[in-house]
Amino acid sequence: MGQVLAIASQKGGVGKTTTAVNLAAAIARTGLETLLIDVDPQGAVRYGAGLRPGHATHGFADYLNGSKTLHEVILPTSLPWLRVLLAGSVSDEASHAAYQDRIMETSTLGDLLAAAGARSDVVVVDTPPGLGPLARRVLEGSQQVIVPLQCEPLALQTTPQMLRGIQSLIAANENLTLAGLLLTMYDESSSISQRVAEHVRRNLPGGMVFETVIPRTSGAVEAFAAGQPVVLRDPSDAAAQAYTALATELAPIFR
Repeated sequence: MGQVLAIASQKGGVGKTTTAVNLAAAIARTGLETLLIDVDPQGAVRYGAGLRPGHATHGFADYLNGSKTLHEVILPTSLPWLRVLLAGSVSDEASHAAYQDRIMETSTLGDLLAAAGARSDVVVVDTPPGLGPLARRVLEGSQQVIVPLQCEPLALQTTPQMLRGIQSLIAANENLTLAGLLLTMYDESSSISQRVAEHVRRNLPGGMVFETVIPRTSGAVEAFAAGQPVVLRDPSDAAAQAYTALATELAPIFR
């Protein structure tokens, strides 16, 4: 039975999708059969997952509404062990209300996560920002959750709220564990970035924050713009090396 690993954050712009894409690629590079699922209606995974040129844009939303089969929406990537399920047509819609309603009114998402976990070694799920109904539904079907935490002062204000929300979900889902908080967009030349990282490690229990820290690099930005995970486009990049280290840090969970 594989592990379903959700990537969740209190707000956007903290490296959530970048983490989902690159962690999934880094895990797949170790030889584990990995499925990356995007349920965030913004659908940003499609821009950086390393899909083949001219790939289809249908995805989970189209499976959810019955217009596509599961076989049609799971797409191959340049990595043999990595497949991707995009958000799909919802990303092009002005309103996401119907999409969310379908998820909340049916068991499709939960059934999908259970089936994916049974057929893959690791399932990485990119969720919408915050702990709204959609993110909560994902966490109800997950075994692990990672919370990316951008190294900026605002993160210190939003983290307690996020942790309280996850704790309530853990109480309801006995199979869910907080894998850890992941410091992202770290800038070693910034005293503010350094102070935030130090504050987080000083004030949270040991083991709650990953040893791995994801630096802010131009290589990561360029890789996403080129439609590829940085761990594949530029393995020597500091962010790529950090995501590889994170996959290694998580390895005991997947055994």
